[in-house]
This record gives sequence, structure tokens and C-alpha cells, in this order.
Amino acid sequence: MDLPKPLIGVLDEPGAYRDALADTIARDGLAVFAAERLEDLPRETALVVAHAQAIPSLAWSSLTERLPTVVVSDSRLDADLLTAVDVGLVDYVVEPMRHGQLLRRMIRKAIELRRLEAERNHDRDRLAQLNAHLEELNESLETHLALLRLDQQAGGQIQRKLLPVHPQTLGGVTCDYWLIPSLYLSGDFLDFQRLDERFILFYFADVSGHGASSAFVTVLLKYLFNRWLGEWDASRPGELPAHWLAILNRELLETGIGKHATLFIGVIDRQTHELHYSLGAQLPKPLLVTDGKVVELPGEGMPVGLFPDVEYPRLRYTLPANFQLWLCSDGILECLPGETLDARLRELEQRVLNCATLERLRDSLMLDTPRDIDAEGDGSGQELPDDLTIMMLSGFGNDHE
Repeated sequence: MDLPKPLIGVLDEPGAYRDALADTIARDGLAVFAAERLEDLPRETALVVAHAQAIPSLAWSSLTERLPTVVVSDSRLDADLLTAVDVGLVDYVVEPMRHGQLLRRMIRKAIELRRLEAERNHDRDRLAQLNAHLEELNESLETHLALLRLDQQAGGQIQRKLLPVHPQTLGGVTCDYWLIPSLYLSGDFLDFQRLDERFILFYFADVSGHGASSAFVTVLLKYLFNRWLGEWDASRPGELPAHWLAILNRELLETGIGKHATLFIGVIDRQTHELHYSLGAQLPKPLLVTDGKVVELPGEGMPVGLFPDVEYPRLRYTLPANFQLWLCSDGILECLPGETLDARLRELEQRVLNCATLERLRDSLMLDTPRDIDAEGDGSGQELPDDLTIMMLSGFGNDHE
């Protein structure tokens, strides 16, 4: 579709000169409307060609504010032309009938400049509106983020309440841990409690991912383990870890939440010093330190919550009189030097061998984080790529109950 022709208004006294000027302008197909006064021009007028002597001196400013204006004159020394130039008009043509092509070019250029200015003003207005809208959205986002942060902080406080007291000694076995979420909520979880006067139960879980959804699974783990613990009849402690992993595997699959976990469940027999345990893809593997040596606890197992009908191993290990058992979530591998996974695992073995306490291993990581799960922090510490948890059990020479 052809665009409508811009309407050019010609302001001059009626007569042959005005008619000739209008014809000169109209030769390139421009639409022309001739009038004696500005008020007589149609509203759709795009540009005015005004004779220097047709406009009173005081009217030039109001004319140029309303419409782009080209001035024509018969002489470069015309006093009225000089007045127009003095108020800011720079587009003028002397003897327009002799320079008709130049006049038409100046008209089209002035119209194009006016169009571009209008587009810029339109874009500037749209940008201002967009910025105002973005500011509103940003304020709304900041408000929602603040509410979410408060919710996550509250969730983190609840999660901390579910963790066992630490350090804690039961039946000569001491448990201590360090748990740092990557932000506020953690997908890592652990527990350490007495089954009865003879047996001690502990478990160590690392739920896939981190944040709210993974933290909800840790709450589910706590609920299920406490329920199963209440139903335990104190028989066959060696079967408990594998049995619990199997039913937990079924529970996670039936929820359909798409979360899985790596777990280690252990039962310590105080009388025989035996550790009955089962594990589901725990990485790094539990490390046992005794007599200046470090060994991985043997055994393999599938993750919990990925595959149906999985059987988990029933494993047993006789603990020495003095031991340290270290369990770490895979977040610790992000904090260790080494180009390969095997190199980082070997580095972890050396560190637990050389660190007699949890505090020394923690400090060796040189992380700018709150020093303890009980310290809520102000969010100014280092943000970890993953949750980081270290659990250490030591015994049996710690019976101070």
C-alpha cells in the first residue's frame, strides 16, 4: 500500500507568486495547500513553506514550534529573511522558482528529519515506560526474593532442629559433624542415636540436588527412620540397614518426586564392637582410620530411589578398640585439589589420616563459610557449589556417660 503524500502548506499572500511557488513544490508529487494565514492550514500539514514577508516578526517562533518550516525569499538581504534566521530558522531558499529542485530536496529532508525525531521521541517514551515497568518488576522481584529468603531461612532453622546434638557420646562412641548448606537449605542429612543399651544407629544421607526440594526429602527421611525405629523389635540388627534401604528405595519411588539419594546406614554393637552396615552408592566411601592407616569400608550398593526391587548388601566389619570413621558428602570433592576424581579421593584419604579431629579437617579446607551448622550466618560467606557435610565417629574409648 502506498503511503499518503505529506501535505505541504504554502504561506503567502494570494497571487501569481504564491501559485507559481505552489506549482514548483508540487512537481515531485508533493501535496500542496496554499493559505494566507497559519490558522487556515489543515491539521495534517506536515511542513510549511513560508515567504519571508508573509509572517510577522513575532510569529516566527510560534510557527517553528508547531511545524518544520522552510523560508523562501527573493533576496538574500531581505530583512524579513534575516529576522527568520535570527530566531533559529536555517532552512531557507533564495529565489525558489529558480532553485525548485533544491527547495523540494530541502522539503523532503526536513520532513524526513521530523519523522526521525518523532520516532526517537516515541522510542524514548517507550523506553521510559519500559524502564518504569522494569523498576516495578524489580521491586516486586526483590520483595518476592526477600520473602523466599525468609522462608528458606525458616526452613533451615527447622532442618537444624531435626539434626542430632553434637558432639554426642553414646556407649563409648562419639559423633560429631559439620554440615554447611550451599545456601540456606541442605540436601545432606544425618542422625546418631541409641537403639537400646547395646546398639547404636547412625545414618548419613546425600539427596540429589540441593535447596528446598532436596531438604523436603531429608525431612521425609527423618520421619520414616523415626517411625521404623519405633517399630523395631530389637531383633536381627545385622539385617536392619539393608532392610531399611530397601523399603526407603520403594518409598521414594512411590512418591514420584524424582529425587534419589546416596546413603550409609550403620548399627554399632557395643558388646562385640561389630559394625553392621549397608550402603547405597555412597561417594566418597566411608573411611576408617586406625593405627595410623586409612581404609575404605568395603561394599557396593545402588542409589536409593532410582531403580525398583533393589537388594542392598548386608555387611559387617569388626571395629578396633580405637577408631575414627569418616563420612563425607560429595560436596567435599569440590573443595579438594586434583584434576581427577581418583586424585581428589586420595587427597581426602591423606587429610583424614593427618587430621585427628573434625575441626582440623574442616580448617584444612580453608572455606569462607560459617564454622558450624548451628551458626546461621548473614549470607556473607562463600557460596558453595554443593552442600558439604562431614561426619566423624570415634570410639570405643569415649565412654563418659
